[in-house]
Amino acid sequence: MTGETGSCNIPPWLPLVLILVTLGSLCTQAVCGNANKMETADFLTPKLVLAPGSVANRYFYNVDFPKGHIALKDLHAELVDEGGNPVPLYETYLHHWVVVKYYGRIGAKKISEFVDNLTLKSSDYISGRNDGICQGDANGQIFGTGSESRKTETRVPDPYGIELGNPDVLPSGFEEKWMINVHAIDMRGVVDKMGCAECRCNLYNITKDALGRPLSADYKGGFLCCYEGTQCRLNQGFEGIKRSVYLKYTAKWVDMDSSVLPIRIYILDITDEWKRTSNSTGINSEHNCKVEYDIEPCNATGLAYKECIDTRRLSLDMPFSGYMLYGYGHQHTGGAGSALYRQDGQVMCTSKPVYGKGKEVGNEAGYIVGISSCYPKPGTIEISKGETLIVEFNYSSIRPHTGVMGLFSIFVADQLPKPRPALDIVAQVSF
Repeated sequence: MTGETGSCNIPPWLPLVLILVTLGSLCTQAVCGNANKMETADFLTPKLVLAPGSVANRYFYNVDFPKGHIALKDLHAELVDEGGNPVPLYETYLHHWVVVKYYGRIGAKKISEFVDNLTLKSSDYISGRNDGICQGDANGQIFGTGSESRKTETRVPDPYGIELGNPDVLPSGFEEKWMINVHAIDMRGVVDKMGCAECRCNLYNITKDALGRPLSADYKGGFLCCYEGTQCRLNQGFEGIKRSVYLKYTAKWVDMDSSVLPIRIYILDITDEWKRTSNSTGINSEHNCKVEYDIEPCNATGLAYKECIDTRRLSLDMPFSGYMLYGYGHQHTGGAGSALYRQDGQVMCTSKPVYGKGKEVGNEAGYIVGISSCYPKPGTIEISKGETLIVEFNYSSIRPHTGVMGLFSIFVADQLPKPRPALDIVAQVSF
């Protein structure tokens, strides 16, 4: 500026800066994410000791987990040996792992391990299950997968997160805690790896469940035949040592603040015997999720085998509204894909399994080593309360399968990202 005229010499770069500032003010949370620092930590469960062909189905309470008022962004897990090396599925099959939130009464006796989950029904413990839609605590996990764990995308997209540790929702006199259920089957030396992984009762020589109750004659395989301590049949003369494995789980999270939008988690189960009622009230009261089911073999021969697909569809009324952000369908070996539709046939999400083709960890031949997930752009898929959606699961029926699953998980948000406030910069320039 000169003292005589009061004119202003404008730097040639200033208009460009003003343009960039203006564009920057239009940045949304969805595009720019949040500024919180991502934290990452690895944890290990207590060890599981397995002999060839043996089964561990353990419930570990009060496990290590991130603390504070946070937004969980991702959780991955895999089995490792005592040296921390990943264990291939053909040596130890990871049937499933699930992470469940619960609230423990402050001062109550702490439980670090228990062989079943009856403890959660005690007055000292309150379930912290997901948002539905199955009855009771069925499919109530916050996170969980199976053999596909290593190559399945489960991250929560920005600017969203799974809100944990919120003091405003913590029951009085209780604290937030975590339980991990790990179901692993040792495959070394077994006569039929796929049969053992599918928990076929004849291979385990089981006629009663874990509580000593006789199994029905038509129950061929599933949870009830491969519980803690059961043994799958080994090849004659096979000998092997016991070994210890651990579930290594890796959590990612950010601090919870106004830049993070909370999500809700729902799991739709293809075995749900839900029925519509005139006084529909939402979750738990009208659903009966069986969790597992069997696939009968088809009768085709030759080229017709490729058409041997068992397709199950289930219509469900949604007891919630919101924007779908994520979807993924959990299946077992034999799975041929899943999908979620609207009643008019609009595809909301498809999910397909990836089968391994080799021997290296993460590519074990014949096993599902990953399942695709979908991330619709926030706001493009809105679900209305009471809307009927259709879930579909497909399995190959060339051969029979027992104890398979069809669980479709979705993340739902109430809010869409809002544009960040414009910078309070007003530039008046005279040329």
